[in-house]
Amino acid sequence: MVIKVFLASSSGSTAIKKKQQDVLGFLEALKVEYAPLDIACNVDNRTWMRENVPVEKKPTNGIPLPPQIFNEESYCGDYETFFDAKEDNSVYAFLGLPPPPGSKKATAEEVAQEEDEEAKEEEELRQLEEQEEPVSEVEDEEEALEVTEDEEEEVAEVGESEEEEDE
Repeated sequence: MVIKVFLASSSGSTAIKKKQQDVLGFLEALKVEYAPLDIACNVDNRTWMRENVPVEKKPTNGIPLPPQIFNEESYCGDYETFFDAKEDNSVYAFLGLPPPPGSKKATAEEVAQEEDEEAKEEEELRQLEEQEEPVSEVEDEEEALEVTEDEEEEVAEVGESEEEEDE
């Protein structure tokens, strides 16, 4: 999967240039494979980008500004959503990429799966504890019976020793 970053090579806006540099620099630092696609010099790139940015993500004038980020054909977001993902340490999830091997950051799906497994384990433990309770009650009854038997033996022994004294 190749990340597509739509840029304007000849933008007059310093803010847009800085945002573009920030996105590209961060992707390079993460060693994420990407393709910079120029919308200033290539009408096809500009048209494709404008048509594929979701309506709800377009500004009020209807023309999305660069940088716009896609994973193949799937829209990831603009600079603001990229920046938020960067701040949340969730850039791989934002880009729709699996985290690199050995990465400490898990995708949202992995986190949800771990939480499901933990919930299942807790439920299994709870069920096991419920099953063990009747067993422990039976054990308590057996111990009570043992005590009663011991007491009976003691009473019998005391009775025998009293009879011996009487004789």
